[in-house]
Amino acid sequence: MSAPSRPLVVVADPIAPAAIERLKAGPCWVVDASSGPEALGAILGDAWGLIVRSRTKVTAELIGKAPKLKFVGRAGVGVDTIDMTAANARGIQVVNSPTAATESVAELTVALLLLLARDLPKKMAETKAGTWKRSDLGGELAGKTVGFIGYGRIARAVVEHLHPFRTRHVAYDPYVTKTEDGTALVSLGDVLARSDFLSLHAALTSENHHLIDAARLAQMKKGAYLVNVARGALVDEAALLAAIQSGQIAGAALDVFESEPPTFRALVENPKVIATPHLGASTREGQDRAGLQVVDEALRALSGQPLHALVNPPEGSP
Repeated sequence: MSAPSRPLVVVADPIAPAAIERLKAGPCWVVDASSGPEALGAILGDAWGLIVRSRTKVTAELIGKAPKLKFVGRAGVGVDTIDMTAANARGIQVVNSPTAATESVAELTVALLLLLARDLPKKMAETKAGTWKRSDLGGELAGKTVGFIGYGRIARAVVEHLHPFRTRHVAYDPYVTKTEDGTALVSLGDVLARSDFLSLHAALTSENHHLIDAARLAQMKKGAYLVNVARGALVDEAALLAAIQSGQIAGAALDVFESEPPTFRALVENPKVIATPHLGASTREGQDRAGLQVVDEALRALSGQPLHALVNPPEGSP
């Protein structure tokens, strides 16, 4: 196709309609290629900018097909679906929308904690099946210790929501040196040993792949619960299933899996596991914020303004 007279921004994955309209009002030509990979391939060669969510993987191969690409916007937080080495080598600016999903994921985390504490999925299923069983007692969050691995925006929002439940909070995060909400920063071993509920909020890196493995699960308080709304590969799923089956771990709530959709069905189908389809950020409000934030970054980049959510700042920048 002939090159456009204005910079071309390709929207590879569905984002909020309001975000698309805001982008179209800017100094660029916009093509919505969110119908699938075929539509994307036909237009990528002329693209100045590319906006994705989690479906489209911005690989080195894809970047190689976009010789004019200068900007990649991730309508979400994690950029593990973007080959940052390839982007950096080409000088491509990569941005995300770091605050868009904070409330959505924090609310889901609290919901999962409550479901685990009261064993509600089992009780709801029994009631729907016609069983009226009141003798199995659940527990309370009040007075329990909720531990966090990773203590960024989302974990801090979870703590804010948990205050009415009078929970205690500890966290392990090697990049955080102080907190302002009373959460105690402790070692990884301490957070494992002290938590009645352990909630994962860390980014996935090569160093923390399978951070929660058999040895770490054995360090946890017997009968504790695990919540993972971060990245599936933080957890050794086979080790988690074994810990649940042995009674070391009382149950788990997992919104993310190492393979998605999950292929390790024995874990997903275990009655002590709550499984949801990676919907932490999947609220109407969160998706609207994600689309609008990343579009605003694209418009700033097009006009030469400083970017607010640049993931790969130039060398030498503070």
